[in-house]
Amino acid sequence: MGLPAPPPVGETALRQGTFDGVTVFVTGAGTGLGKAIASEFARLGASIVIASRKEEHLAVGRDAMQALGAPVLAVVCDIREPDDIARAFDSAEKAFGLPAVLVNNAAANFPVPAEDMSPNAWRTVVDITLNGTFFCSRDFARRHLAAGTPASIINVGASYAWTGGPGFAHSAAAKAGVKNLTESLAVEWGPYGIQVNALVPGLFPHEDMTADIQGNLSRTHDKDATQPALRVGQRQELGWAATFLASPYGRFISGHTLVVDGANWQRRSLTNPPVVTVRDQMGKGPFEL
Repeated sequence: MGLPAPPPVGETALRQGTFDGVTVFVTGAGTGLGKAIASEFARLGASIVIASRKEEHLAVGRDAMQALGAPVLAVVCDIREPDDIARAFDSAEKAFGLPAVLVNNAAANFPVPAEDMSPNAWRTVVDITLNGTFFCSRDFARRHLAAGTPASIINVGASYAWTGGPGFAHSAAAKAGVKNLTESLAVEWGPYGIQVNALVPGLFPHEDMTADIQGNLSRTHDKDATQPALRVGQRQELGWAATFLASPYGRFISGHTLVVDGANWQRRSLTNPPVVTVRDQMGKGPFEL
């Protein structure tokens, strides 16, 4: 049986107009889960600011928000660069006023055995995923601290922040940092009315997944049967969780990491399966210097 299917795309868990007059700034919202999160805020009345390094992603995200009737601004922004972030927030303020919600969705990730990982690969993933999340949060919070206004930050995390992520050592380490950062900033900024939470997606297959991740998924015989819910997630379910955390009904929730994965990350077996090395799982031969 598994967990019931969600309502269809277009249904909303919150009242229409919940985010009327609110600007939501979403990094990496031109594709995939970021676009899904932004779409649910748009359905509830928000003005959307999409930040991405890639013009083609911005165009796709802008079209998706306009199709929902939402005011939208797309800004080129490399979240590794604080000056870029400042310019993006300046543009958002000029267009819609100071954003009240920040969703730190942008991240970098690709599977690689740790022994094969180059210094540049490590730095790039940590720089985008962890440093970029902090730089965006800092700029956003500074503006609200100066204005004396409340705000909400949602950081997109990953369950291997707790468990470790073989084959994804760079991303797992960075996401563990994001989880800790969420908890630290929630305490620091709570007295100023700034709530900070994290949202962890489970398996939400979508067309914007990178080719290497799609390749790994294709080697799994049956994605539904490997999930305790007996199904994978549908993107609107993640968007509903995000809108609730940032809504007036979630104001007393802060410093929390909400996992939306049908209990998959807690799954354990009565007996352990045979160990298969990461190299073997990726179809790589023996390591050579």
